[in-house]
Amino acid sequence: MSGVSKACCSIPPIVPKGYQAKGEYKTINGLKTYVTGPESATKAILVIYDIFGFFDQTIQGADILSTSSEQKYRVFMPDFFEGQPADITWFPPTTDEYKQKLSHFFQTKAAPSSTLSKIPGVVSEANQLAPGGKFEWSILGYCWGGKITCLAAGKENKIFKAAVQCHPAMLAPDDAKSVTVPMAMLASKDEKPQDVADFGNNLQVPHYVETFSTQIHGWMAARSNLDDAEVRKEYERGYRTALDFLHKHA
Repeated sequence: MSGVSKACCSIPPIVPKGYQAKGEYKTINGLKTYVTGPESATKAILVIYDIFGFFDQTIQGADILSTSSEQKYRVFMPDFFEGQPADITWFPPTTDEYKQKLSHFFQTKAAPSSTLSKIPGVVSEANQLAPGGKFEWSILGYCWGGKITCLAAGKENKIFKAAVQCHPAMLAPDDAKSVTVPMAMLASKDEKPQDVADFGNNLQVPHYVETFSTQIHGWMAARSNLDDAEVRKEYERGYRTALDFLHKHA
């Protein structure tokens, strides 16, 4: 576990099925938002879910992020798809019908520009819950949310101090050139290795890039099969790695 500080994390046992959420849902900037972590926290993480929306594995991840490090965070995960996420049975798209449905979803609900435009309002309203009236923010995203995270950490960024992409979708090495804050990228075996390498090489900020070579795209979020011991181990290690990076840079 080189590069991970021993003081960083105390992750509770991973719950494979029937996870009981520790947080609550609040309406923030008009969006149903999962909010977790101590009210006394002065730092916050905006979590951008994958295209499948609120899933137990992703909710459990948000809870892990909020309290497992000696640095506690208030975590906010907005429902940018407003109750209409993609259906997980569409992926991987094994039929023409599923391909069409996914394509339509990405063109309509998941267009990055419409999500990015909502982030400042979410952050501004969430800041009203901060002990001092304003959090210090980081951002973490899964799959599609990784793309949003990368773009939100670009040249226009005035909000986030650090960013983490988990098994990013639509990975574009040129995007890395615009990233302005420390970034970690935790890739799966399903991302193109050359894109992962080129993205890492193009980052001009402190960064950490690792490929979890036994894991599928989505192993830290909705597509994670936590009944599998190897997945559970790497799910936990993924969160440990993300928290260690945020502890150093956020």
